[in-house]
Amino acid sequence: MSKIIKRAFIDSVGTAAYIILVVSFIFSLQVLAPKEDIVIIPIAMLLLFVSSAAITGFLVFGKSIMLYMDGKKREAILLLSYTIGILFLITLIAFIFLIAYNLYF
Repeated sequence: MSKIIKRAFIDSVGTAAYIILVVSFIFSLQVLAPKEDIVIIPIAMLLLFVSSAAITGFLVFGKSIMLYMDGKKREAILLLSYTIGILFLITLIAFIFLIAYNLYF
């Protein structure tokens, strides 16, 4: 496996793992949710959204931007393309599991 594909796989799986952890954390907080609406909930969700965008942006684009700035444009574009492609495959697999779950359970 080439170095670029290996890095793309690591970045994609890292992004997917981060998303799974955040969603799991949000679902675990449901039992602690207050019965009434309070202002801190939208503030916390927006902070989580911005932080997540920064983290996933770094995972997806970080190394590609560094390669591009170092003059390795072809490698940067390949890495970004592979990373997005692998993320798409992970997303497709998640939807296949979702469809199979809804059909059989």
